[in-house]
Parts: sequence; C-alpha cells; structure tokens
Amino acid sequence: MDDLASLTATQLAALIRNRSVSPVEAVRGSLERIERLNPSVNAFVTVCGDEALAAAEQAEREVMSGAELGPLHGVPIAAKDLDPVDGVRITRGSRLFADDVAQETILCVDRLVRGGAIVVGKTNTPEFGFKATTDNALFGPTSTPFNLSMNAGGSSGGSAAAVASGMVPLAQGSDAGGSLRVPGAFCGVFTMMTTFGRVAVPARPNAFRRYNPMVCYAPLARSVEDAVLGLDLMSGPHSRDPYSFPVTDTLASAMEPSLAGMRIAYLPDLGGYPVEPEVERIVRDALPALKEAGAEIIEPDFRLPMPHGELTAMWRRYLSLCHAESAEVTRRLGMDFLGEEGRVIDPEYLDSVRTGAALTAVDFRLGDLLRTQILEAFEAVFDDFDLIVSPVNSVAGIPNDTTRTTVGPRQVQGEDVDHLVGWSLTSPFNLIGSPAATIPAGFASNGVPVGLQLAARRHNDHAVVRGATAFQARAPWQNHYRTLWGSLSSGS
Repeated sequence: MDDLASLTATQLAALIRNRSVSPVEAVRGSLERIERLNPSVNAFVTVCGDEALAAAEQAEREVMSGAELGPLHGVPIAAKDLDPVDGVRITRGSRLFADDVAQETILCVDRLVRGGAIVVGKTNTPEFGFKATTDNALFGPTSTPFNLSMNAGGSSGGSAAAVASGMVPLAQGSDAGGSLRVPGAFCGVFTMMTTFGRVAVPARPNAFRRYNPMVCYAPLARSVEDAVLGLDLMSGPHSRDPYSFPVTDTLASAMEPSLAGMRIAYLPDLGGYPVEPEVERIVRDALPALKEAGAEIIEPDFRLPMPHGELTAMWRRYLSLCHAESAEVTRRLGMDFLGEEGRVIDPEYLDSVRTGAALTAVDFRLGDLLRTQILEAFEAVFDDFDLIVSPVNSVAGIPNDTTRTTVGPRQVQGEDVDHLVGWSLTSPFNLIGSPAATIPAGFASNGVPVGLQLAARRHNDHAVVRGATAFQARAPWQNHYRTLWGSLSSGS
C-alpha cells in the first residue's frame, strides 16, 4: 500500500482507469497510512473510513462496467475542517462545534467528488481558521512531517501535512491571507491560489462576504500537475456566487517548461517585510532554475506604500469584521460567542470579534483607501514584469506549543510583527485578488521546508502555472517525500 502513497493523484487516477489499481486498494491504502502516521502528524481530525470504502466499492463497479470516469475517479482526498462535507462532522477547530455534522458539501469539494474523488476525512485547522498556525484546544497542533516539533502552518495545515506525509495525494484548503501558501511552504507541497472568482464558492448566509479579504479555495498537492488538475475541476462560475466568472481555458494548457520572454521581479522582502537571512538565501538560491528556463530575473527597487505592520493591521481589521459578523449571525441563532459559550473559544479570536464589532462603516471604507494603495503599488510592478518572486514566510518554521496555543514570533530580525500572521508575506495578494503559489524551494537547517512564492497580475494565472511548471522541471522536489516517508515509517 505504501507504493500507492508514492503516486501522485494524476498517476493514481491513470492506474485506476486502466484497471492496474482498484479504487478500493487506493482508499484502503490511504486509510492505513492515516491510521499509522496520523498520531504523530495530527493532520486528520475526522476519518470517514466506512463511507469512503463504500464509495470506493461503487467506484470500482463503475470501472469494471466501462462507465465514463472522471479525471480523479477513485482517488482519495481530504477536506479542510472549516468547510462542510455532507454527513461528516465539521468542528471548525472549535470545542463549541465538536459534534456538529454538515448537511451540505462546499462547491469546490463537490466538484472534485463529481470528478471521481473520494473524501476520506477532514483535516485540522486553527479555531475558525483565524491564524496562520494550525493548533486548537480541541485537537492540538498539526506538525510539518519534516520536523514533528514544528508547526505545519495554517490555516490549511492539516491538509498540507496530510499531502506531504502521503496520507492522501490531494487535499482541499482555503486562503484568506496565506492559509494555503503558509502551510504549503512549511510542509513542502505545492499549492496555488487562483485569481479571486475563478473558483466559485456560493457563501451563505452572506453571498458577498468573501471579498474582504478575498478568500480563495484550492487543492494542495505534491506536484504542479495534481494541483492544476484539481483547480481545473474546481474552476468555473456559479449563479449564486456573485464574484465568480466564466473560465474559457484550462490551467493545464499553460503547463509548459519554458519561460522564454518572461520577466520576473525578485522581491526578497516583498517591499518591506523582515525576513530571516537563511530563508532569503534559500529562495535566492532557487532562482537559477527560473533563469535556466529562459526568464529574465531583475531585483527592482520596490517598497510597500506603507510599513508592513500597518499593512498587516489593516488586513487584520478586515478579518475582524468577518469574525464579528460570524459572531452576530451565531448570536441570532442562539449561541453567544461573547457570552457563556465564549468560555471555550480562543481568547485571541474573541479579541478579534470585539475589534470588528467596534469598527464603524466609515472605518471599513477608509480601509479600502489603504488597500487601493497596495493595488497601485503592485500593479506598477506588473506593468513591467510577468511574475513576482518572494519568500512565502519570513521564518524557517514555528515550534509547536505544548499548551495548544501555537502562534508565530512577535519579532523577526529585530522588528515587531503580528504573531498571528505578520511573519508571512502572503496577505497583499489576497487584498488585490492576484493569483499566487508556493513552490518547495529548499530546506532550512532545522529540516523545515522553505517556500518560494510566485504571484502574477489578476487573470494572469497562466503565468504562475508556467513559472511553477518550469521550476518543477529543473528543480524537482518529489524525491524529498520518499526520504521523509522512510523516516516517518521508522519513527526517527
């Protein structure tokens, strides 16, 4: 079964289609690895083994009958525990919802399932996804499989760790400020946030909520091919998502290894963030792979239009408004986060709820003025360059906290940073809706992977896919997983 774990989703689906592997074998292998490895990694919080095996048996009957098969037919996947899968427990990382069961499936996961994928379980997330580390009082921290004392990052940390450790080849996540890219980087997997609106998500009860900040949904995978396959299945409009738009071409069509004619701006600190020298060196050392593919790489003189702390604080205010909205909607349903029920909620989340509740409509609109400055600054770069390259995170990993309250550092290189999210270089692209990916670039001295961030102008997703494809062709990272799995299996 471990041989199946080494396969990408694309490879596994091909073997299932030609009847070399059965869906039941694939799902059973995934469940066995979860049982064996999850106690140390803590990626999964709910495993729906019986349901997954029943779906696999049906998938196998369809293979044998000659039925038309989807691109992911019989492939086991995971879904983030912030998002619903019909009939499966959804805790949102909170003790308050420890026994809640979803009655619907989020559209992006449903599209993967309609493409043949089989959900084997739900993955860990910080409570309500409010910080960029994965830890909560209900389940505890998720570790990067490359160093079990270090956090997977968040908020899609469980999904990233599940993929890196080979429990599943593909897992769904979401990103409001780095929640795909931060754990993707710390866990050494590939993921790509597309242009906002390419992947439809009919949010309810507020259909307009995902705009502040721009929240995107995508798969995490061990290869560019797998992530692109998943994204192409997820992509496309939905009448109940007012931000979604028609997609006329596939991301797979952009998977070519040449970057001839492309100009790349290397921003080692993304215009003003403090970055640990080891992290910056690893990303810089990865640049020749892009240059060998034909790209021209230039380090322009670019500065953010405001200090990084001010940008992060502005992004946090947007998120606090979302938290305050959630708390008010929940209160109207009879559950008061700021009352009795709040005793089991992370105090820092409640602080964010109070901050959001205190903001005025004018405060909210004035935030958009600052956001416009960020848009203008990056658009000026994209006037001259096809891609921006930077580190994903400014630090080489975050230690797990034994008290189940893992957060990031309060200082990086002597500069104060927001301990929840301020040590990542990701949120600007959520503020402007640009596509952005993380690519495994190397390893820090503590064994934690370092991610290289690729970003492009809105609706230029193909440039990100080209860049990632070219990098993977010249600096492949897949062999790292075999080494990792050997150490996980031996317990070392």
